[in-house]
Amino acid sequence: MKKNIVIAHDVGTSAVKSALIDIGGKILAREIHSYKLHTPKPGWAEQDPMDYWKAIVANTTALIQRIENSRISGMIFTTQAMGIIPIDKSGKVLYRNISWVDGRAQKQARWMMSLLGGKKVFNAVFGYDINGKDVLPKLRWLKQNEPVIYKNTFKFLDVNGFLRFKATGKIAAEWSGASSWGFNTKTKNWEKRFFKVVGIDTEKLPDLIKSTDVVGTLTAESATELGLPSDIKVFGGCDDSQSAAIGAACIKEGSVFAYIGTAAQLGVTTSKHLKFKNGAACIQGADPKSNLLIAVTETAGNNVEWLIQKFFKHELETVGKEKIYDILTKEAEKIPAGSDHLIFTPWFLGERCPVTSTTTRATIFNLGMEHSRGHFIRALFEGIGFNFRWILENYKKDYGFDISEFRFIGGGSQNEIWMQNIADITGRKVITVKEPTMAGCIGAALCTFVGAGLLKDFSEAEKLIKIEKTYHPNSENRAIYDKLFVDYKNVFMSLKKTYKTANQKRFLTL
Repeated sequence: MKKNIVIAHDVGTSAVKSALIDIGGKILAREIHSYKLHTPKPGWAEQDPMDYWKAIVANTTALIQRIENSRISGMIFTTQAMGIIPIDKSGKVLYRNISWVDGRAQKQARWMMSLLGGKKVFNAVFGYDINGKDVLPKLRWLKQNEPVIYKNTFKFLDVNGFLRFKATGKIAAEWSGASSWGFNTKTKNWEKRFFKVVGIDTEKLPDLIKSTDVVGTLTAESATELGLPSDIKVFGGCDDSQSAAIGAACIKEGSVFAYIGTAAQLGVTTSKHLKFKNGAACIQGADPKSNLLIAVTETAGNNVEWLIQKFFKHELETVGKEKIYDILTKEAEKIPAGSDHLIFTPWFLGERCPVTSTTTRATIFNLGMEHSRGHFIRALFEGIGFNFRWILENYKKDYGFDISEFRFIGGGSQNEIWMQNIADITGRKVITVKEPTMAGCIGAALCTFVGAGLLKDFSEAEKLIKIEKTYHPNSENRAIYDKLFVDYKNVFMSLKKTYKTANQKRFLTL
């Protein structure tokens, strides 16, 4: 019997999605296991790395009940980016993962920009404003505020690196994950000068590998925990944005994917080495030959979860998790396009793109007596759409990408009213794919098949990923969305200083 099945784990901010996937891209079985996001102080966001591993073990042991172990050839992780997990020489975790949404290091970010003459000069040189959510400022924060932990750190790992270490005992950093820390996409190496300038010891950085590389096989201990043979190969894997691009079959130059899950993303596959602008970053793709221009909206699906908890808790307890989204959709469908001029900005945890700010927060603007909770739902959907439109506007202005269509993945892509809203707001064709919530797992699995030589290259994804539905912009809604898009941007521009005055001191003094 051929070994033609892999176990792919997509490790997100709220849960691990795991799947058994064959070489045809078919999902044979799937599991999901959630865990906590700890917010001990405003602006902080941490997770226990062992919670990830426990979720991996739980999902794996459940999955292998459904298939013969002899058919499994490999395992791979695709994970949330920008995590910081310090381990000592024995492999002990010294601090909880400082998550990508954590904004504690704003003071350190400002100091770093001051080294090059301040924010304006830094932006002119690098094309973006570094902020308290970036990795380098948070590494400096750790050194300044937890000096014993910093001193005892043997290596800093991201989430993918930690899970590969737990599985194989091997320490490494993969290219795509490294590119959100400080990685040169041309030389394919660490930008060690950046780390040195801010006082981070470069010997604490792991050696680098590619997404398609075989890191090693399972250790005896991990094989026992997972219930797998110890000869299972573990591949390099990648960050979740990169696997999402592969899982959406965005392989060709200029092809575009969009994702709505806990966060939202819009990415363009390119061979170009582009400058960071307006919060968008050009990072290493899962395909070692390609880069990914990526813009992240920091909260999207979790905004919907917030809305459910605050406005639909009774219904949630009555009908359960599965059916609550039907209730939301029915209420949103009753509301006209534009939500009767109600605007709901999605910046619950600040924003990275299309605007970069750690002090900005969500705003409900233009609330009147005519508005119901149905308006809140539709306005929240539309707020994400306006963020996408703003990103598309920046992509054309900054990079010359004139995008006419994009492929959507993630749980949000299953909501038809939301997809139609985004098509109407952006004026672009929106395409959804089959198995949208498992696109990350599928993209990761393709890395193993390419790495093992079972697929020629990543272009094979175009044959394997199937289209579910296509949405075309409704011209009748163009006028209202053109008007509200201007208002949406004005909310941020008008309140930018107010957000800063309200929040900067309490965030910087944490």
